Amino acid sequence: MIYLHCDGASKGNPGPASIGVSATRNLSDTDEVFSISREIGKKTNNEAEWISLLEGLSEAVSRNEMKIHIYMDSELVVKQVKGVYKTKKAELREIKKKVDQLIKFFEEFRISHVLREKNKRADELANLAFSNKPK
Repeated sequence: MIYLHCDGASKGNPGPASIGVSATRNLSDTDEVFSISREIGKKTNNEAEWISLLEGLSEAVSRNEMKIHIYMDSELVVKQVKGVYKTKKAELREIKKKVDQLIKFFEEFRISHVLREKNKRADELANLAFSNKPK
């Protein structure tokens, strides 16, 4: 099982955006299996959240992880993934299609909404991408 914390950030909505992803083997572990921290161009906050999920899933698939539990502080994205809410915007539907395809890879897939305080590392990685930008 891999535990994946995902977060997206946008300064401007839309504006410069980044993603942060942290993967561990257990929830109390600080040893990351992998992490992602990078800018993704001009995006809305919702796009950044979706892209963080897509990139995290893609990396887990590339590492042949078969069981995954995702944690996000975006309740909207979690409910859209679960089908509770519709994904209305075309650009988000395109990302959702890719996410849905990746989900099929996993033997076990869970996604949960957590409060921002429980998603600190992913938030830190998303913000770190902004601070690592060359001046």
